[in-house]
Amino acid sequence: MTGILFLIPIAIGLGLLGLVGFFWSLKSGQFDDMDGAALRILIDDDGPGDD
Repeated sequence: MTGILFLIPIAIGLGLLGLVGFFWSLKSGQFDDMDGAALRILIDDDGPGDD
């Protein structure tokens, strides 16, 4: 019983911390350009013969 009284507030606190982090990432624009990062890996900046 003591363990449950200890673990429930920790679980709620971690859940709220994750929710705050998610909303912070939405506000800071982390999810604005979903296609840019996926296509950026296909861009080849090196020319032929560059090592």
